[in-house]
This record gives sequence, C-alpha cells and structure tokens, in this order.
Amino acid sequence: MQFEYHLHNDADIQAMLASIGIASLKELFEAIDPGLRVQGSLNLPPALGELELEEHLRELAEQNRAAGTGLCFLGGGAYDHFIPAVVDAIASRSEFVTAYTPYQPEASQGTLEAMFEYQTLIARLTGMDLANASLYDGASAAAEAVLMALGATGRKRVLVAGTLHPEYRRVIETYLQNLEVSLEVLPWAQGALDPADVLTRLDSHVACLVVQCPNFFGSLEPVDQLAKHLHEVGGLFIVVFYPISLGLLKRPGDYGADIAVAEGQSLGIPMGFGGPYLGILACREALIRRLPGRLVGQTVDRLGRRCWVLTLQTREQHIRREKATSNICTNQGLMALRAAVYLAVVGPWGLRQLAELCLQKAHYACDQLASIAGLTRAFEAPFFNEFVLRDRRGNLRQELAQLEKEGFFVGPSLGRWYPELEDCFLVAVTEKRSRGQIDRLVERLAHR
Repeated sequence: MQFEYHLHNDADIQAMLASIGIASLKELFEAIDPGLRVQGSLNLPPALGELELEEHLRELAEQNRAAGTGLCFLGGGAYDHFIPAVVDAIASRSEFVTAYTPYQPEASQGTLEAMFEYQTLIARLTGMDLANASLYDGASAAAEAVLMALGATGRKRVLVAGTLHPEYRRVIETYLQNLEVSLEVLPWAQGALDPADVLTRLDSHVACLVVQCPNFFGSLEPVDQLAKHLHEVGGLFIVVFYPISLGLLKRPGDYGADIAVAEGQSLGIPMGFGGPYLGILACREALIRRLPGRLVGQTVDRLGRRCWVLTLQTREQHIRREKATSNICTNQGLMALRAAVYLAVVGPWGLRQLAELCLQKAHYACDQLASIAGLTRAFEAPFFNEFVLRDRRGNLRQELAQLEKEGFFVGPSLGRWYPELEDCFLVAVTEKRSRGQIDRLVERLAHR
C-alpha cells in the first residue's frame, strides 16, 4: 500500500505519522545524532512575493563574473571559443531538448540518428575506429578508459603522466581506490614527459599509460615515442586530447593511441560556470565490448529502410547491473548534439583555420608577455594555444584577482596543484582574442 499526503496542517501531519506507526515528528528523527539536528527555528528571512524574489535572484546573479564580461585568457580545461548561432538554434529545438535515453528505437529515430552522426564525426576527428555517445565529462571519460584497459589486459599497474590535468588524476584515483590496482604518477621535467625515463618504468604488468597532449601546461608530449615504448610491453596507450588542436596536430589514432578521450567543451559548448560538459571517448575496434556508455549502430528495418538502434547494450547497467562492464548512464546527449552540429558546421578546413588562429595568436601573446621584465616562460616545450608564465615579481594570486576586477580573466595559478609552480600561471588564447586585446593585456601586466 502507498500513502500520499499533502501536509497543510497539524491534522495532516498526525495522519501521516499514524500511517507509518510513530507518535511524533521528534520520534521520526531520533535516528539522527542530536548534535547534527538544528535546535529551534531556522534563521530565515520573511517570505518574498514573486516580484521581490525575482529582483533578489537577479542581484545574486549579478555578483557572478562571467567570461563574456571581460577579456578571457583562462585555460586549464575550459576555453572561450566562438559558438556559431546555428549550434544554439538546432540544440534548442524542443525535440532535442526534451529527448530522453532512446531505449525504444521505434520512437527515438531522430535522437539515435543524431547520436550516430556524433559518433561518426568523433571517430573521423580522432582517427579511431569508433566512439561512444557519450560520457559526462573529460575526467570521467579518462577514468572509464583506465577501467577499459584494466579489463582488457588483466594487468594491475596504471601509469599516469604528472602533466595530466590534476583533477583528471583525482577522478582516476577515486575510481581505482577500492580496486587491487597500483596507480603511479610519472615525473616530468620542462613541462613534458621524458620518453627515456618512461621506458625505465615499463614492464609486463603495465595495463596502460595515460598522457594528455597538449598537456595541462599546454605543452606537446612525445606521443609517438611513448606509444612505441608502451606497445612493446603490451600496454594500452590512453591519450587525453584537445579537440580544436586536431585541426593541426596529428590525430591520436595516427600515432598509436588505443583509447582517445577528451573534454568536448571546446566544440560548441559554453563555458557555463563549469558545466554541463561533454566526455568524449573513442577506441580501437578490438576494445568495443569494453566501451562504456551508449553505442548507436546503423541497421535496416523489416522493409529494408535504414534505421538506428542502441547496440551491444549488455555492458550497460540497465541490462546486466552488477555484471556490467560499466555503470555509466549519463550520456550528456544534448551536449553531444551541440558538438556534432559544431563539427558539421566548421568542417575539416574550418577546424584547421580555427587551430591556426589559436596557434598564431597564442605564440604572439607568449612572445609579448615573456618580454615583460619579471615574466618568463616556465617551459620551453612546444605548445598549441596555452602556455605557462612564471611571475618573479611576487604576490601572483593577488595580481590575478586584481586583473579579474579590471576585466582580464587570466590563469589559473598553478600553485594550487603544483607547489613548485607557486609563482606560475596559465594563459590560453583562442580565436576570439584579437591582437588589440592581447596588447591590452600585455600593457596592463607591463605596468603593474
């Protein structure tokens, strides 16, 4: 029997308590430690009318500093790229906004086709055999890739580059903390891994190596050599890539990656105060049955017409539960749609032009900023559109906070994750930043 009560008065409350077999609200909460219970009335202001509440919420919202209100040079995983209007126009259509997981293909052909197109575009972008559709964010995609490698190899050692995004490393640690697996963070020098050093750490127990390229510092890693060394001992190579960089850089599939993952925010998704974002995961066909998340396949119906279905679902929790390869079910389908529209609109040539603009503008900014007394490049490794500056003038965090007040969003400061880089910060430059805007930042930092 189910009970449903609308608690308008004391009589309603007493009826509810009687139906569940207790005498008072106090008895209802006896299981909670008294030290954790609020004593007395809550300190709440008087109720507001709709007009007053709307004004109050607007005042609170205006305390936020959005990237669009200033000049954004923020890096570290989320980037201020231009989003064509067509991305919002298509993604905001009601049939996409309200779509749910397409368990019933006969009622979900539009959603399934959109997912299939997304998978195809990601596979072409990365040079991999197939992609899923999709995961929650880049960090969870990296962790799921590690689980794939552990299951596929049966090995127990996981190597992670110290230049991988620190928050990605934390998520991987969380995923592995209750498994009988060793997680080793590889040291780095000059902003990237040393292939010779990595070679000394490889053996037949290594399941995978996780490398980011461009890495958290914006530097390019020696991925060709790393892939070669790893495959010689039978390990899997997991690469975290930056989607926009593939307009110029070699695709993960072309230098030997077994699994390629990424944060898809740069593909038509607003920075949005940190989300929702998009986890991209693509892999070799040999790993298809280890692939987490949704996988849409193309087939034909009984009349021979092309159609789409969710395929190989036995790895999903709604089919096998505790026996599933993965329990991932949040596929961020609307964000995947945005990425698909963005890639279709930009196209291969447009992506190359976009990457060239990011590269050229970032190197111009780096040259100008590094010429300021007290500012130097922290590393000499090649970079794409993001780099690390060392500020020897002191009080870095206060300076970044002051820049934010003046409308320059720069950073983050790296001391938060790397104590040895307490005086260093990231600068990222996208196609949206003009030469004049870069010069404004240079002038401001030069007259500190």
